[in-house]
Order: sequence, then structure tokens, then C-alpha cells
Amino acid sequence: MYGAQLIEALRRRDHSLTFFGAGGERMRTAGCEIVVDAKDLAVVGITEILSHLPKILGLYRKLIRAADQKRPALAIVIDAPAFNWRVARQMRKRGIPVVYYVCPQFWAWRQGRVKLLRKYINQALVIFPFEENFYRVHGVNATFVGHPLADSPTPEISRMHYATQQALDHVKPWITLMPGSRRKEVGMNLPTILEAAAKLGQDYEFLLPVARTLDPSFLKELIGNRDIHLVPEALPALYHSRAGIVASGTATVEAALMGTPFVMVYRVSPLTYMLGKPRVKVAHFAMVNLIAGERLVPELVQDDFTAGSVVAELRKLIPDGEPRTRMLQGLAAVKAKLKKPDQDGGHASERAADVILGMLRPASPESNSARAPEHWG
Repeated sequence: MYGAQLIEALRRRDHSLTFFGAGGERMRTAGCEIVVDAKDLAVVGITEILSHLPKILGLYRKLIRAADQKRPALAIVIDAPAFNWRVARQMRKRGIPVVYYVCPQFWAWRQGRVKLLRKYINQALVIFPFEENFYRVHGVNATFVGHPLADSPTPEISRMHYATQQALDHVKPWITLMPGSRRKEVGMNLPTILEAAAKLGQDYEFLLPVARTLDPSFLKELIGNRDIHLVPEALPALYHSRAGIVASGTATVEAALMGTPFVMVYRVSPLTYMLGKPRVKVAHFAMVNLIAGERLVPELVQDDFTAGSVVAELRKLIPDGEPRTRMLQGLAAVKAKLKKPDQDGGHASERAADVILGMLRPASPESNSARAPEHWG
């Protein structure tokens, strides 16, 4: 989604720009030639990456060959650090400027990897307010452009209309379940989430937004005959829900922006947890807590992530009262922090596009007249 938004913003400024790279349907629709489908790169966890390494290396080489053939004027890498820093290294070897949009969360663990950005990246465009100072202190040219989701409008659809559209009981409170966007993490998180839903019982409706990276049939197989409603979009489900059970990641930011109290959950394989835990350098797992600078939402990670603990935390948040009010106030403060201080309504992708075009203009007025630059996103 972020890549598609950025392509659209760049094309609004310069219609001659062309793009190729790794991405999904939204980027394809935005006009990017997809060389590698992002679904094939959607792997999470140390042990999981190792098992997919031959396939990932093949896709990586395919991208590099495409870059050698097309010779882009600039490369834009987005998120996915394990893959993208290697791409950035190859681009720098070829003398191609590199922009990193949605920078890797190196501040969270293995901070020494910042040297990779310092060495291979010309410009970092960061989306969390505390990242700009972190990267600048470590010698990376970083600019905070705001979070791409910060300007997300509240869904226009009414709760009653949404209930009719999705065949939901409008009288019951709704709980949104967000187990992740990749098959492996869904497989690790969803069973316990479903167990928690069963404990909460039939007094609630349970909504599970289907991430674009997942096949609904995969989710249906895991859900079985449980009364869970698969819905197409996360934001309306969150906005109209009383609470959520949300896996760590971007979904927690979405919940904050929609003002939905939630419990953060996450589980990885025991080996991945054992290898990764000692290297974590931050006080909180949930992005919302990092932005807030305090433990605003409950974090149930690995062995703490049980159906009973999820239900216990939700029962504090669902009824009106001090815990719910405090979280709602905290989420509103987080939403305000995700906007760039001088933000005048412009989207993060628009500010990112301005920075990127500023990098292109001084380099190529003559070469641009001979050939429109191609960009790798």
C-alpha cells in the first residue's frame, strides 16, 4: 500500500516517471511493472527465513538482473530490511542513489545494523517521530515525513449499514481479530486468538479482516466452524468494534488511529524467540507503546500469550470505566504524534515524493530530456 501511494504521489508531480520492482497488486495498479510478487517474500521469523532462503535468493537475483537491464535513475526500497538492505547495497555498487521509505526498525534490536543504512542509503524517509533523531544520531540522513496512516479518515459507513453489509448482529458488541498478515504469523497467533474468542462467548460478534497478503480459504481452514466473520477491510471493522485482539505490527497503529482499545499479542517459534529476545533494545514490543513512551496497551508475547490472559485484559477494556477511558485518551495522543508537526493535511507519501524528486532534479535535466527516468520501488 505504501509503495502504491508513493508511486501515485510521484506521478502526480511527473507523469513521465516509470517504475519497476517488487510489489503487489496495488503497486501494479498504480503503474509499477512487478518483477517479483511481494507475496513470495512474505516470510517472518529467523528459522522461517532460513527454510525459504533458496527461493528468496532466486527472487533477489531476478530483481538485480532487472535493475542491470533497466538502469534506474534512483532506487526506492520500502520496509523489509532483510531483503532490502542487500538490494540497496547492489544499487550503491552500481552508482544508483537509494531512498529507504518506511525504514527498518533497527532501533528495536541489533542496532549495529544502522551502519548498513549509513553505508548504502542516500536518504531515509522515516514514519515514526522518534526515528528521525535515532537515525541522525547514527549518521543517517533521515527525514520524518509522518505516518502514511495518520491521515486515514474515519470510515464513512455507519455501524448499522456495516452490520447489514457484513451480516452482523448490531446489538452485540464487536471484537476485531487481527492475527497478522503473513501465513506463518497467522498460524502462530490465530489458534490462541480463536480460543480467546470462544472464552468470551456468544455475547459478542467477532470480525476478522482478511489481509490482502492472505487467501481467505487459508483463514477459513483455520477457523473451521467457529462463528467468525471474515470482512474485507480492517479500518471499518476496528472503528465500529468495542475492542480488538491485534498482532504486533502495523495493525496496532491502525487500531490506535481508529481509537479502538486493544490487546497486543504475538508469538514466534521458540527458536526464533530464543535467538531474538536477548537482542531487543526497546522497553516495549507494541509500536503504540513505543510512540506513547509508556505501556499504554497490554502486551502478551510468547508464553504470556494465552487465551485466558487475553480474555482477562479484554474484560478490563470492554466496559466503560477508567481503564477504557485511559486507553482511549492515550490512543488519541499517539494519533497526534504520528502526524508531522508542521503537517498541513498533506499525506506522508506526498512529502516523501517531494524529497525524492528533489534528489532527481539536480542530477539530470539533460539526461531526463533524452530518457525518462525509471524508478525501482
